[in-house]
Amino acid sequence: MSEKVLDVHEKPKMGHWLTLSLQHMFAMFGATILVPQLVGLSPAIALLTSGIATIVFIIVTRFQVPAYLGSSFAFIIPIQVATESGGIGSAMIGSTFVALVYGIISLIIWKTGSGWIMNVLPPIVVAPVIIVIGLALAPTAVGMASTVNNEYNLLHFSAALVTLSAAIICLMFFKGIISLMPILIGIIVGYIYSAAIGILDFTKVIEAKVLVFPEMLIPGVDYDFVVTPTLLLVMVPIAIVTISEHIGHQLVLGRIVERDYIKDPGLHRSLLGDGLGTLLSGLIGGPPKTTYGENIGVLAITRVYSVYVILGAAVFAIIFSFFGKVMALIATIPTAVLGGISILLFGIIASSGLRMLVDHKVDFGNQRNLVIASVILVIGIGGASIKFSETFEIEGMALAAIVGVVLNLVLPGKTTKKLTDETA
Repeated sequence: MSEKVLDVHEKPKMGHWLTLSLQHMFAMFGATILVPQLVGLSPAIALLTSGIATIVFIIVTRFQVPAYLGSSFAFIIPIQVATESGGIGSAMIGSTFVALVYGIISLIIWKTGSGWIMNVLPPIVVAPVIIVIGLALAPTAVGMASTVNNEYNLLHFSAALVTLSAAIICLMFFKGIISLMPILIGIIVGYIYSAAIGILDFTKVIEAKVLVFPEMLIPGVDYDFVVTPTLLLVMVPIAIVTISEHIGHQLVLGRIVERDYIKDPGLHRSLLGDGLGTLLSGLIGGPPKTTYGENIGVLAITRVYSVYVILGAAVFAIIFSFFGKVMALIATIPTAVLGGISILLFGIIASSGLRMLVDHKVDFGNQRNLVIASVILVIGIGGASIKFSETFEIEGMALAAIVGVVLNLVLPGKTTKKLTDETA
């Protein structure tokens, strides 16, 4: 283990503090603003809520866990489905119930310990669901990259390919901080190329005010608070995946900073902090939150583990969300550029599921593992659904997650293999 530069509770000098915090903000920036662009939410509110959620998380975890919370990609399809059936307000309501699940599970872990959740969510369930998340989004990425008004457009597709190429080069041929920001750098290069070929419209940037209050969505004010069984079954089961992701991040982060975060401050506290961040985000119109691997990577490279640097990044995110010119500039990013970066990003999500299977040495010679993975993949990618009525339906990713958990619990031959520090 390399010698740390700053430990968790140490504060950097002011000049270094600003630089290090900006570095963390830019590491999460591309992914955090991409999610709202894909689901029809405001990038400004996504930035604002990421900063708020991170501050809440750090407070709940007693200033012991230097983690940044950004927009979760696991909820892209559920938000799209919820929005189609009941408007964007439905997706926000669904987010609050996801947060409630986090709260309930954190309470149970506080009372009973964390062993049971490790057994309910083994790699053979979580990994295929993660693969489903990436591959189910593949048609969306390709469509964004290559079509305009549902018609193929070679000029726009060239912008997608330039964006994709820049991100791949960033990942493959650069080291250090640059390699941790392929999304942001890919978008910047694609944007410059789009300007060169004349597919950008800067009218909104010119018209935008310098300072603008982020556009919020308040329940009971901007939309009616209506809860349906279908809404809950579209959104809530995805917590299975994000909780597993959270546990994995806590294990990896703990290994980097040489602490056991599952025990102190405890998995119940970190899950509660994540849940409260998602709750507050949903209540004002932001996407659900999750801890970000990009920022964990920054910690590993810089060896600066200070929680105050993460707090600084959160404050910068909040400040940036009020700059109308910046947000208007983000809104001009062509769909093709977002599609190009999504091809890589959604593929990486799916590949991370494959990596989990490899890292945990999941044996597909075992018929039990083969059955669970196969059923999850086909139900999730195929978009299977169970429709009980016109207003009560479970489909796609949510159904795949539920079926995976049930199969793992009822099929004979269950092993004790679970997420561990060595393989997370």
